[in-house]
Amino acid sequence: MSSVTDQQPATIDPAIARAIKSIAGDAPEAETTDGFHLVIDALKLNDIDTIFALPGIPITDLTRMAQAQGMRVISFRHEQHAGNAAAAAGFLTQKPGICLTVSAPGFLNGLTALANATTNCFPMILISGSSEREIVDLQQGDYEEMDQLAIAKPLCKAAFRVLHAQDIGVGIARAIRAAVSGRPGGVYLDLPAKLFSQTMDALAGKQSLIKVVDPAPRQIPAQDSIQRALELLKGAKRPLILLGKGAAYAQADADIRALVETSGIPYLPMSMAKGLLPDTHAQSASAARSYVLQEADVVLLVGARLNWLLSHGKGKTWGAEKGPKQFIQIDIAPTEVDSNVAIAAPVIGDIGSCVSALLAGMGSNWAKPPAEWTGAIAERKEKNLAKMAQQLAARPSPMNFHSALSVIRDQIKARPDAMFVNEGANTLDFARSIVDMYEPRKRLDVGTWGIMGIGMGFAVAAAVVTGKPVIAVEGDSAFGFSGMEVETICRYNLPVCIVVFNNNGIYRGTDVNPSGTADVAPTVFVKAARYDKMMEAFGGVGVHATTAEELQKGLAEAVASGRPTLINAVIDETAGTESGRITSLNPAMAKKKAA
Repeated sequence: MSSVTDQQPATIDPAIARAIKSIAGDAPEAETTDGFHLVIDALKLNDIDTIFALPGIPITDLTRMAQAQGMRVISFRHEQHAGNAAAAAGFLTQKPGICLTVSAPGFLNGLTALANATTNCFPMILISGSSEREIVDLQQGDYEEMDQLAIAKPLCKAAFRVLHAQDIGVGIARAIRAAVSGRPGGVYLDLPAKLFSQTMDALAGKQSLIKVVDPAPRQIPAQDSIQRALELLKGAKRPLILLGKGAAYAQADADIRALVETSGIPYLPMSMAKGLLPDTHAQSASAARSYVLQEADVVLLVGARLNWLLSHGKGKTWGAEKGPKQFIQIDIAPTEVDSNVAIAAPVIGDIGSCVSALLAGMGSNWAKPPAEWTGAIAERKEKNLAKMAQQLAARPSPMNFHSALSVIRDQIKARPDAMFVNEGANTLDFARSIVDMYEPRKRLDVGTWGIMGIGMGFAVAAAVVTGKPVIAVEGDSAFGFSGMEVETICRYNLPVCIVVFNNNGIYRGTDVNPSGTADVAPTVFVKAARYDKMMEAFGGVGVHATTAEELQKGLAEAVASGRPTLINAVIDETAGTESGRITSLNPAMAKKKAA
């Protein structure tokens, strides 16, 4: 039998305790909240329900509390991939994806993803814990001491620091609005460790939070700019519509399709705009890309920039020797206009409003482009598609890029709702032209910067945000940047099938060390590596495919089952080319090619 002193006091409901104190004449204790809960409440108030993170000092408790409060917290093995997942989530949802990291090294790991998001116009907020200002400013050597705000500012759209609990609501509201308004981008939010433990009255804390109203308001284009653009299109003999990923982000799918079909103008989608209209659409000019870029006389840019991916609108790619072209550019940022070449008809506003205005101005009697133009495109498409069909039908042993990607192509056709993530050099370049997309925002790839390492972060985000099967086709080099996240995929049991195109090296596995020493060439990996065993190590399904038939079987089973799967697809190590199709960016190879 226990003594009185051994007995535990009964738990009393806090509300009842306050009532008892009130009856006894004691003043009730005021309810308080803290920085942890204010951050969580501010995010939830703005309909943000998922955080991509890597826990550690000083934000571990924040991830625990967020999960306890009903938010989904997806924990990664490296902050860069958590950041990439947040960026992809932003692209897919038009809400800023949230990446949460620890201070200093963790912040720096997330910074690459933040800069990439800004370059690609993906709305994302990187939230990082940090050292206390008074110690950082005096450089007194705090744990992971770093002036993170100063470092982040040049690499993102906006950067804010919150020092007081009562300002958390304002800080998060400003970050959200900055991320999604105008041209979307990355935002950094600095939260010093001491902020989280600050307390304040709960009611005052609730009142300090802000529900952001209309964070990305419509920007209506000027009517005279619409008329100028329409007049230019009317006079065109060889018009072309070029769709960029901004058009996909805008989610103005019905109006964009109506603009293309009403105008009758051939269109060319950039890689992440594929699927806005099915790639099999009669007006798609993808199979005659070189021809239409060289021959078009008026080009309408919808959410696309004339950057390196489009040869800056200049040179042989655009048929410069045949005379200058006239461009119509739809963009929400007027500063983007004339960035490389003269824009004859800038249309400034959000893509949805601009496309809608153009469509209204066309009316029902719009004259279609000359048959001479559309017929010439159709003739080249037919010839190029027939040539590709022969390449896709071949079944060499070992597989090459065409035979392996023909399997991916067929699977996407069978499951057009599946998400397709793609990175690499040759793996990316060939897939862009071979794998048709049928629905908008189903393709995620390296984007404007062309960086490696986005694969697993994008794949996780695609699965978490959409709930659809994800097929991630990776070059073996590209997979190496984020491969450890297969554990993350298994941990959350995500319906992701990774296909690693394994040709034993960067570009190919045939390079030789010219010095004759034992070291392999810098571009060569371990021969006959078994990437499928990595997935098996964490409880997923591993498949070793040496033929197109084995690849098809493994891929179909993975998509049907929804189980985390990695297919090690063995590709002929001689099949790749240096830098894929951007050999010109490699000085030595460009010189060699010119010779």
